[in-house]
Amino acid sequence: MKVTLSDAARRYIGLFDEVTDAGANDCLVEDDRLVVLVPAGEMGKAVGHGGRTVREFEERVGKTVELVEDADTAEAFVANALAPAAVRHVTISEQNDRVAYVEVAEDDRGVAIGKGGRNIDTARRLAERHYDIDDIQLT
Repeated sequence: MKVTLSDAARRYIGLFDEVTDAGANDCLVEDDRLVVLVPAGEMGKAVGHGGRTVREFEERVGKTVELVEDADTAEAFVANALAPAAVRHVTISEQNDRVAYVEVAEDDRGVAIGKGGRNIDTARRLAERHYDIDDIQLT
């Protein structure tokens, strides 16, 4: 699937690559934060020892940065997008729309949803952009 990036997202990805040497597959630009999609296996490099690398990037852009690790399957991708919530299982249904049904530990439902639905909305946007998933529902 082809992802269209804004000019701002392209600039942030370039700077992210420069600072972290991890690269980025996508970047969602919001008023107060950036959500960066890190290639699978590159999360350690992106975060850096003790979080130093991602903190340096945050200081340079003046925004909070959230990292999501890319994945090879839609199920793993949805689980990663909802981290740090404890995702037990993801099922993709393709009956009418393509919907990801996510089983989350009861104690982590709030984490998966986030304040004002922010976390699950971000996961939905990323899943739509990268796996044509129309919705994510918590079970």
